[in-house]
Amino acid sequence: MARFASSRSVCLGLASALLATGCAGGSLGDSLQRSLEADPQLQAQFPAKNEAAQAESDPTSDDSRSPLATEPDGAADGAGEDRSATRESASDEDSAQVGAKPGDATFIGPLPPTRWQDAGGNGSGEGEEAQPPQTTDASTLLDEVPTDLKPYVQDWITLGITAGGDFVNIPFQPSRPITRGDYAHWLFAANNQFFSDQPAKRIRPGSPNSTPAFQDVPPSHPDFAAIQGLAEAGIIPSALSGNAVAVTFRPDDTLTRENLLLWKVPLDTRAVLPMATVEAVQSAWGFQDAAEIEPLALRAVLADRQTGDFANILRVFGFTTLFQPKRSVSQAEAAAVLWRFGHQTEGVSVQDVIRRGTAAGN
Repeated sequence: MARFASSRSVCLGLASALLATGCAGGSLGDSLQRSLEADPQLQAQFPAKNEAAQAESDPTSDDSRSPLATEPDGAADGAGEDRSATRESASDEDSAQVGAKPGDATFIGPLPPTRWQDAGGNGSGEGEEAQPPQTTDASTLLDEVPTDLKPYVQDWITLGITAGGDFVNIPFQPSRPITRGDYAHWLFAANNQFFSDQPAKRIRPGSPNSTPAFQDVPPSHPDFAAIQGLAEAGIIPSALSGNAVAVTFRPDDTLTRENLLLWKVPLDTRAVLPMATVEAVQSAWGFQDAAEIEPLALRAVLADRQTGDFANILRVFGFTTLFQPKRSVSQAEAAAVLWRFGHQTEGVSVQDVIRRGTAAGN
């Protein structure tokens, strides 16, 4: 990534590559065909079929076809502009970025986590702020991500930069565990962004005037609207859905694999989860530790298998005979799960959202 003079060039390069790819084949027939196809990342089993490998073997191939595509000449500042002029002005652009905030013309996302503690450790945001990890460089972010998850995370970063709205406020540190509260926020924001053109599939945010579904998530909590909305929609188990023991949410606890699936799969199937037994899950997945999965999550794990090649478990964890239901989930894994919503015959991916945004801008 030495070719990039600034974090802005990196982000624009990623966005340019994915947006350029998304513009092709935008007809309704192509869209339906894509929805019926298996996850392209899961089908890339042979080097000869991998576009990145083809690009390496063909020196004349278009750089934009690579997942880590470089920025085409003139893509960022207008056709025909000399790339050297862009490099010469990079230091001025970097200076303009210092102190830039969301809404400023010079600001480029993604934002750093909003919950970093200040120097006093009270989380108020006042006073001198603690120094966050340097994650504004997309190449640095991708270095932290397992190879099989990089395409999904790269799309996630692009969506965060280009989609606006809730996504630009999502803190993103791929290798770190994600909390239950942050994942609820991501899940809520992703669903509503993916289905921004389908109100019937959007989740309504919780009202501050509503009785909190959980004792530890009052209306003053930063993720109240998302958590309350998901609980009121019956996505997150609570007393509202008949789970009398779910009186607390524990938003700061680390998310586990079984809850990753339990909350996401209902938004894929858009149906009541099927009844499931340990034996049924063992038969469907071959998990040796199926008995360790809590009963509600068993239903989500079984339903996920019914989505075939689009199964969240396959996309995130690959082939495995151990589900490890209590294991923590990284932010990269959460991003991969949220890369697509839908079942075998119908779905929306991050790339579809990017294409839709590109078409709307034309």
